[in-house]
Amino acid sequence: MIRYTIAIVDDEESIRDSLDIILSDEYTIRLYEDAESFVASLDESLPDIVLMDIGLPVMSGIDALDIFKGRAPNIPVIMVTAYEDINMVITSMKIGAFDFILKPINPDILELTIKKAISSIALIKEVQILQEKFLRENEPCFIGESKNIENIMDFIQMVSKSRDTPIMVLGDTGTGKELIARAIHARSPVFQGPFVAVNCSAFPDELIESELFGYEPGAFSGAKQGGKRGFIEEADQGTLFLDEVADLSSSGQAKLLRFLENGEFYKVGGTKKYTVHTRVVSATNKDLDLLVEQGKFRKDLYFRLCVVTAKIPSLNERPDDIIPLAKHFLHEFNLKFNKKLKGISVQAQALLETHEFTGNVRELKNIIERSVLVAKNQLICVAEMGLLPSENNTPISPLTQQTAPHQIPDLPEEGIHLNDLLSDIERNYMSLAMERARGNESGAAKLLNINHHTFRYRWKRLKKR
Repeated sequence: MIRYTIAIVDDEESIRDSLDIILSDEYTIRLYEDAESFVASLDESLPDIVLMDIGLPVMSGIDALDIFKGRAPNIPVIMVTAYEDINMVITSMKIGAFDFILKPINPDILELTIKKAISSIALIKEVQILQEKFLRENEPCFIGESKNIENIMDFIQMVSKSRDTPIMVLGDTGTGKELIARAIHARSPVFQGPFVAVNCSAFPDELIESELFGYEPGAFSGAKQGGKRGFIEEADQGTLFLDEVADLSSSGQAKLLRFLENGEFYKVGGTKKYTVHTRVVSATNKDLDLLVEQGKFRKDLYFRLCVVTAKIPSLNERPDDIIPLAKHFLHEFNLKFNKKLKGISVQAQALLETHEFTGNVRELKNIIERSVLVAKNQLICVAEMGLLPSENNTPISPLTQQTAPHQIPDLPEEGIHLNDLLSDIERNYMSLAMERARGNESGAAKLLNINHHTFRYRWKRLKKR
């Protein structure tokens, strides 16, 4: 049974307490003594129903209603007033109040009014609960601490609300474009529908149309006797993800454009018109603007697919996400391979932070998978990362080399603060590099054999300390 949450906003403690006693057996109750504390709570979570006094001190119930409706237009608000002021009632109704009741509150009228409010949101609440369960079980995983990741999550939250707006996801290979598409689907109104992913570059030109739109019986030599449903039909009432959409043939582009305009299409070899409702999310790692300019991609299709566009940054552009991602993959492969590795050594982490990830997150995932497979101790070490240093032609820093004993300071009896020592060494080398490169960050990064974006991030971090 669904348990609804009611927010009670009233400056009279006796009324708050009595309403809490009356309603708490059946509902989850949140009590607020003024409108300010109620409005402040909206950033954390929203109630299902609001019961609010009109005559609140400082911020009135009318003003709080106006703010709340701007945030949550579909949540019913029942206004409470000590006297029947018709002007206030009309004003609150115009702003969006669901109903109003008079003080002293009659419990029978209160119960009836709340039941009416519940009936107005019951279906929405059921869908919300289903979606929360779906997200818990199917949530595409985004790991990271960077501002870039925050921006991506904000973007997903914003565009997911639409049922059918086409979205284009741009980014290099391995950045997680399909992950973005799945996250959009999981938060959209069609989350209960199918998610169908199609790699447009995986099919030759002569097959992509029949794969996308399906074909009728006898459409061509070798066709299945009963015909075939295409990916678009399979994605009805859900999301169709077209990966590498720039690789579509000219004919495929034309047919896709017609479908996007009205949701209608014809199967190969047929004259029957089919109609489906599906959200299209596309992705490519190519420069679509250049392809349009060269005449290799239809301009009209470009505008249809790119109603909303997201650019996914490469892993090299968000170096502060490397270690959180690596630790996440370590946990994932511990479970997969039934291992109990406890972490990644300091030297191995330093190596990961300076590596040039040409394959992005996918490359990092492969490195950690290989390392977990071959690891012999509790920590992943540099040697277990395979060809990582030589692949990048990046020499291991003095901290990660197996140097001779006389090159490493003795460990004093009182011990050391390792993190401070590492920071001092890092700051020293980066300062020397900046001095030698005459303040040019790109030149300093080359002297240290690290990525320019990584250098900039770590240099800013060190200067703040």
